[in-house]
Amino acid sequence: MADSESEHNNIHRDFYIPTYILAPNASSNSLRLPDVPTCPVLVFVNSKSGGQLGGELLRTFRHLLNKYQVFDLGDEAPDSVLRRLYLNIERLKGNGDHFAAEIEERMKIIVAGGDGTAGWLLGVVSDLKLSQPPPIATVPLGTGNNLPFAFGWGKKNPGTDLNSVISFLKQVMNAKEMKMDSWHILMRMRAPKVGSCDPVAPLELPHSLHAFHRVSPSDELNVEGFHTFRGGFWNYFSMGMDAQVSYAFHSERKMNPDKFKNQLVNQSSYLKLGCTQGWFFAPLIRPSSKNIAQLTKVKIMKKQGEWQDLHIPPSVRSIVCLNLPSFSGGLNPWGTPNSNKRRYRDLTPPFVDDGLLEVVGFRDAWHGLVLLAPKGHGTRLAQAHGIRFEFQKGAADHTFMRIDGEPWKQPLPENDDTVVVEISHLGQVKMLATHDCRAKSIHDPSSQFSHDADEVDNDEENSVNEKRRKFGAADTFKIPDEVDVSSLS
Repeated sequence: MADSESEHNNIHRDFYIPTYILAPNASSNSLRLPDVPTCPVLVFVNSKSGGQLGGELLRTFRHLLNKYQVFDLGDEAPDSVLRRLYLNIERLKGNGDHFAAEIEERMKIIVAGGDGTAGWLLGVVSDLKLSQPPPIATVPLGTGNNLPFAFGWGKKNPGTDLNSVISFLKQVMNAKEMKMDSWHILMRMRAPKVGSCDPVAPLELPHSLHAFHRVSPSDELNVEGFHTFRGGFWNYFSMGMDAQVSYAFHSERKMNPDKFKNQLVNQSSYLKLGCTQGWFFAPLIRPSSKNIAQLTKVKIMKKQGEWQDLHIPPSVRSIVCLNLPSFSGGLNPWGTPNSNKRRYRDLTPPFVDDGLLEVVGFRDAWHGLVLLAPKGHGTRLAQAHGIRFEFQKGAADHTFMRIDGEPWKQPLPENDDTVVVEISHLGQVKMLATHDCRAKSIHDPSSQFSHDADEVDNDEENSVNEKRRKFGAADTFKIPDEVDVSSLS
């Protein structure tokens, strides 16, 4: 009992934020602390993520901390929370409150949810342009969990009991700060004359695209006669069949939420959809007119301001633009180029703060299975400071896109118009990471890669031993149990 009380006192000393800091109208008699907490945290939980785990995690955090420093994203958006908080801190600082100033300086954010939820918080913090933006730790509470996995927080749903949450808080207190590149995405199209798209139903857009909505008529990015949208992402942008499978999964979950309350069930459903959508049998059932090279012209920016055409192999059905070395549940499609690839193709390891996107292509889910081999990778297409997709009228009236785990169905031109999607470097955000995380910084000598890294040369066809078909496989590429591999050869 004494140990439990001591632990609770330690939590208050290290993480607790007094109510008067959080709420402008709080009583002046609200609990004051003798010392500034070592690691004051704001906690945002998507209570709908992870089945029932989101709600359980919310209750545990509120039991341990001040309930006013723990927020349910289903009740209040993070932008309104942070604006209110930082306006109050500025008011207190103006009144000579040094405690509030220290809280601001030491503040950290914890966000529990899927990659889309984490991206939502990152976008809000970036948009607020705070003088001292707090670093962010991500709790894996989704299906993919690529962001938390890249920065060392794992990819499995966390424990929600008191001991698990206390352990996580201590990890946050001891975590290191890392910079991570942010990417701006611009989408320009003419709105379809018929249908519900305007041009894309707002509720079907990812949270990270909600931040931009439509560019105002006076914005220099706007083009008369077209709708221009913009937003941002931090992990990846993908287009093609992998996004199609993800869209089918999200649509199914939206229609039948009661069937998707368990991470293992979610992953199993994802695998089955990968099969039914044809991701494993694309060469047989998907028309080549829907492959990436036939859908769009792709340009990349190798040097600032200089665009050049990027050749896409005609068999590529999915293209992924990576910022982090974690995709589809933790796989690293770029890998680590060996010394020859670095010398002759000017390829570098995947640093998260070097201002470069890694562009990788996949033919189908079978091609993706090569990622399960040691040092396996997808088809490396380029590293670039920016990338532009130009879609013109063709065989397809739509394609599928996905950013940071959230997919949407993108209408394509029906006449002589062009749909443009352009990605460029925007800036950087501060993340919290464990000391042995997968993400590597170009500025950290301790995180440099081996210069003699060997690798699987899989730019051509590769076979994967059947024993590997499930070992460590991510959702997008794992082969469902009911598929007979021998019958597909």
